[in-house]
Amino acid sequence: MIYAVVKVILRVLFTVVLRMRVEGTENIPKDGPLVIASNHLSLLDPPVIGTAATRKVHFMAKQELFVPILGDIYKILGAFPVRRGGADRAAIKHGIEILQSSQVLAIFPEGTRSKTGKLGKAEPGALMMASKAMATIVPCCVIGTDFQRQGRIWPKVTVRFGKPMYFPADAVINKELLHNMTEDLMQRIAQLQEGVKA
Repeated sequence: MIYAVVKVILRVLFTVVLRMRVEGTENIPKDGPLVIASNHLSLLDPPVIGTAATRKVHFMAKQELFVPILGDIYKILGAFPVRRGGADRAAIKHGIEILQSSQVLAIFPEGTRSKTGKLGKAEPGALMMASKAMATIVPCCVIGTDFQRQGRIWPKVTVRFGKPMYFPADAVINKELLHNMTEDLMQRIAQLQEGVKA
C-alpha cells in the first residue's frame, strides 16, 4: 500500500520535474521471476526505473545510502543494502530469493555508474542471480538522469524497456553461456540507447 502511494507520487514528480518518458512497458512480463538489467548513470536510476516499471522492483543499493529516514524510504521502494568491495553473500542470497519467489530484481551489469554516460563493460557474473531462478531478463536503458554532469537545468529523462531475453530451455548454465548472454544483453542496452527497439 505504502509502495503504491510513493510510486504514484514519484511518477507525478518525475513526469513534471524530470519530464520522464517511458517506452516499452509492454515488454515487462506480468508475472514470474524477472531481472531488469540497465545501464547506470546516476543515483536517480533506481527510483526512476522502479517508478517506470509496471511491477514492484527490488534493488541492491550500497549500504552507505541506508541512513536514518532516507534509508527507510529506500526500503519502501524495494531496495536492500549491499556491501561494496567484495562479494556480499547475504545480499546475493537475498537477491536470488527475490527471484525464486517470482518477483522483480533490477541490476546494473556495469557494476557502477558511468562517468562519461557511455555504456561500459559488464562485470563477470552479471547474470548469475538470474540464472539461479531461470529468470526472464528485460534490457533497460535510462537516458538523461545524469543531467548534472551534462549541465542541464531542466532534465529530460527517458526510460526504455527492450524485448525479454530467456535462458535456453534445458541449457547447461556455465560461464560460457552466461558470458554470451551478457554480451547479447549489453548489445541490446546499447541499441536502446541509440533508440533502436532491442
